[in-house]
Amino acid sequence: MGNLITEDWGLIDYGEAWIRQEMLFSQRLQKKTDDDSDANDLIIFCEHPHVYTLGRSGKASNLLVSMDQLKRFGASFYHIDRGGDITYHGPGQLICYPILDLERYGLGLKEYVTLIEEAVIRVCATFGIQAGRLEKATGVWLDAHGSNARKICAIGIRSSRFVTMHGLAFNVNTDLRFFSYINPCGFIDKGVTSLAQELQYEVPISEVKRLLNNNLLELLKK
Repeated sequence: MGNLITEDWGLIDYGEAWIRQEMLFSQRLQKKTDDDSDANDLIIFCEHPHVYTLGRSGKASNLLVSMDQLKRFGASFYHIDRGGDITYHGPGQLICYPILDLERYGLGLKEYVTLIEEAVIRVCATFGIQAGRLEKATGVWLDAHGSNARKICAIGIRSSRFVTMHGLAFNVNTDLRFFSYINPCGFIDKGVTSLAQELQYEVPISEVKRLLNNNLLELLKK
């Protein structure tokens, strides 16, 4: 049986990462079709320069500025094939792209999203932050059912025959001003936050990466 391998792509342009993801996703899907039991699954970490991505069912109206304004901010824009609405990626935000055959782990898509959320909730708890879920909204939230609900991690997945790509965006030291140019994930009445915002100090992203990877591996191998 294949291994579960972690890769770190560092700071990488979104378009380049998308192309690499698509290639790895297609290869993993083909190996599943070929019934290759030695195929490896991947957990990929990276960061992106400033970019906005709109999911396949998202509304373009949730981008609140023009393309010319985005260029002035030094940000790019992609309409992509994951679930979810619009979100922002940028330096200081930890991106994780698992390319997995969920059937290998006995998971359906809903259970997989719950697993990702649980891994992030556990990382937040390590830093003394109580995080949780918001009904009918994927991702990880603080004060989810209170008056100051704010998202700390966005999740958007694409799958085919239970092979996954795309994944999660965890705000660690993210510049939250860039979220003011969108309705994040389509919400107009909820905020966003980061570990640094909550803790009032910059958090080593390498440590968050280590913790998230360990929690994902532990949960997937249960």
